[in-house]
Amino acid sequence: MDLRIFTEPQQGATYDTLLTVAKATEDLGFDAFFRSDHYLRMGSVDGLPGPTDAWITLAGLARETKRIRLGTLMTAGTFRLPGVLAIQVAQVDQMSGGRIELGLGAGWFEEEHKAYGIPFPKEKIGRLEEQLEIVTGLWATEVGKTFDFHGTYYDLTESPALPKPAQARVPVLIGGHGATRTPRLAGRYADEFNMPFASIEDTERQFGRVRAAAEEAGRPDGALTYSNALVACVGKDDAEVARRAAAIGREVDDLKANGLAGSPAEVVEKIGRYAEAGAQRIYFQILDLDDLDHLELISSRVQSQLT
Repeated sequence: MDLRIFTEPQQGATYDTLLTVAKATEDLGFDAFFRSDHYLRMGSVDGLPGPTDAWITLAGLARETKRIRLGTLMTAGTFRLPGVLAIQVAQVDQMSGGRIELGLGAGWFEEEHKAYGIPFPKEKIGRLEEQLEIVTGLWATEVGKTFDFHGTYYDLTESPALPKPAQARVPVLIGGHGATRTPRLAGRYADEFNMPFASIEDTERQFGRVRAAAEEAGRPDGALTYSNALVACVGKDDAEVARRAAAIGREVDDLKANGLAGSPAEVVEKIGRYAEAGAQRIYFQILDLDDLDHLELISSRVQSQLT
């Protein structure tokens, strides 16, 4: 079971804070550091000092870490043109020595688009499908050849399809709860399917849909990795769990029902149930980025039992 750290910097974090968490992620033996791709805070937090850009952040971390993989859950397809995104991700992959993964989604948070003047199109899934075909097609084009694409939303003519990533194939993550189109896209394009903030029952059901879609697309068994993202609130005792829950404005009972919360033993047991549903990788959503002791506890008392 791979364990990864997943952050939500739009809620309030500087690059230096993210760097500190990423270095702790590496030092404590976690597999990867991921971040969301949002420009506006959610809920009642003030979001100060303001947003950081996902791919600028990852470019910096690429040069300041050595081992961990780096990526997004999920880059919003509405934020970047697919040709530009392919260049950005390829460059950051080169900067990291081949440690980048691209989570790509349709985009959903209309308020942040309004706040920063970003178009929010009505038809997003069709655009996402074209974006996936373009980004993966550009990377797969042989050096010296060109890439053309003529779709409903995007048009590329004689693209040199450069630069290339350091990896032969940058892993692409697709995720979500959609019952039809999401599994179809994942079955065709994804190296990993991520089920965010879902029950064990919903996870098992969606993983089944994605496996069926991958089989229909002619992909071999085992072609995709299956993962969950869940909010983390782990404590040595009940008092520590309650303190960490209060720090992120959540109730302990809700976190235990819908996340990975409680003692290390409780969290290990729950991860085991997600594994029985098919999960091979867990992203711990860490909301209090100043609480590095939380990461240390998860590493020493949870990760040590699962890896």
